[in-house]
Amino acid sequence: MSFAAMKVFRSMTEANSAQAAPIPSAKWTRFARNPRLIAMLGFGAAAGLPYALLIGTLNAWLGAAGVKVSTIGILSWIGLAYAFKFLWAPVLARVPGPLTFWLGQRRGWIVPCQLVIALCLFVISGTRPPEDLGALAIAAVIAAFASATQDIAIDAWRVEIAGGDTGIDLLSTAYQFGFRLSALIGGAGALILAERQGWPFTFAGMAAIMGVAFIGALFSPEPAANARTDQRAPGEILADAAAAPRQWRNGAVLLVAAGWGWAISAISGFMIKALAPVAGAAPVSAGAFIASMGPLIVLATIILPALCAAFLGACGGSLSRPASDKVSATPLQRVSDHIYYSLLTPLEEMIGRLGPACLLIVILVLTYRITDSIWGPFAYPFYLGELKYSNDEVAFASKIFGVIMIIAGVGLGGVSLLRLGRMPSLVLGAILAAATNLLYIDLARGGAGLDAFLHLLRLDVLAEGLHVSPKLARLMVVIAGENLAVGYASAAYLAYLSSIVNVRFAAVQFALLTSLTLLVGALGRAPLGEFIEERGYAAGFWITFLLGGIAVAVSLAEWARQSRNARRSKQPVPGE
Repeated sequence: MSFAAMKVFRSMTEANSAQAAPIPSAKWTRFARNPRLIAMLGFGAAAGLPYALLIGTLNAWLGAAGVKVSTIGILSWIGLAYAFKFLWAPVLARVPGPLTFWLGQRRGWIVPCQLVIALCLFVISGTRPPEDLGALAIAAVIAAFASATQDIAIDAWRVEIAGGDTGIDLLSTAYQFGFRLSALIGGAGALILAERQGWPFTFAGMAAIMGVAFIGALFSPEPAANARTDQRAPGEILADAAAAPRQWRNGAVLLVAAGWGWAISAISGFMIKALAPVAGAAPVSAGAFIASMGPLIVLATIILPALCAAFLGACGGSLSRPASDKVSATPLQRVSDHIYYSLLTPLEEMIGRLGPACLLIVILVLTYRITDSIWGPFAYPFYLGELKYSNDEVAFASKIFGVIMIIAGVGLGGVSLLRLGRMPSLVLGAILAAATNLLYIDLARGGAGLDAFLHLLRLDVLAEGLHVSPKLARLMVVIAGENLAVGYASAAYLAYLSSIVNVRFAAVQFALLTSLTLLVGALGRAPLGEFIEERGYAAGFWITFLLGGIAVAVSLAEWARQSRNARRSKQPVPGE
């Protein structure tokens, strides 16, 4: 759920900084018939449904089918597709989609991605876990990759189609509504349907819904080609900006591509070994894999690109430039220039502007949302398998009541940003996110503390009057606490991220930072699954509580850094 909230807030940050003028009531009817708004609503729904199914609901099926928690943790690595999607985002900006000869650049990618997602969901519906876990995993990985690719194209479509009486603010609102509605369908709706018709029928039905989205996308408008702010090729921009010589830029691109390629292949190879082991092969351990390969993966995916960007940003202008170093028209060089300009140039700017503080900021980005990010895939197995709640109970508490609580948390975060300021809100959000793990520890141990809390506030009497069982009341209190904290922390965190990016490179820098936010949590899920399987859920929540403490400490350090800089410049701390 936390990542769904992050996607909602990301779309909010794309709104124009100026306040939108009030919309006369007479215009609402015309807006309701606006094909761009209708298409945006459908695209938002198409983006939210596969994410809800693949990251959350699929784990409920696996847990009900008796798949081990450690295996669910490994399979949750399919979520890395959303964390790594900025890597192939430059490709979608220039390479025509498979059907672009008649659908256009954006729909040429959106439509085939939706078709792939629908087919993969249908394949998943035909599997029988845990026997067919290998086929299910392959279909889920392909669906996650197609879903992340679709998100890239939809984000670009939303920006490019805006104009006239359909501004980015209205389009973002339509996207949010569609995304949240489909998240309810893929979450609460899927659980309720599975309770009555079974999981295969449920996923087949969700595949049919994606098929409807596919048909709708076929008739959606395509942005005009001149709507894209792409006057000059990246190679021309880099040449005019006196960037590092071409051979140095190409070398950096090759290093970064090799590092990312190795990391993705290492993770994919381990998933194949774990989910589809060869007969007679020794069992593999996710904990051992992360212990040995995790630091190298972080080195290849984060530290190496940062070092390349820092070196070329600091020394690029002084490096010798051969006479032949000019803008090249070869396709391979254009691809290299685009990758460099899209990924490394924004990193260069950020490192040059923030200096050594970048290290502290990267640590904060990697750890701030780790508490809920690392725990998310185990929620359904915990509720349904460990605590034996029914699908209907979890659907109501987690996906209906929980959505209300996360929206309330967002509102509290907004008020806090106005009243307390950005950095105090950031620290308080980290504290709340860590503290909610204590509620889960009590729930895993039987809920004695939760029962006392309910009795103290007479909430047990209210629950009885509403015909809510004491067991379900405990779950609702825990989910209320977690989602209020998640909503609050999301508002504070997204405000902080927006404050440290450069407007010129806002889209890329923001995408990089939000992707890094997911990275460590996604990598840590498999070892946490093994730990829970060995020690139990209560011990697992102690681990997530301690990890949340790291985010608190780093947030305090960042607040102190900004306060120190403000005192030196005799200016107030930004956001306070």
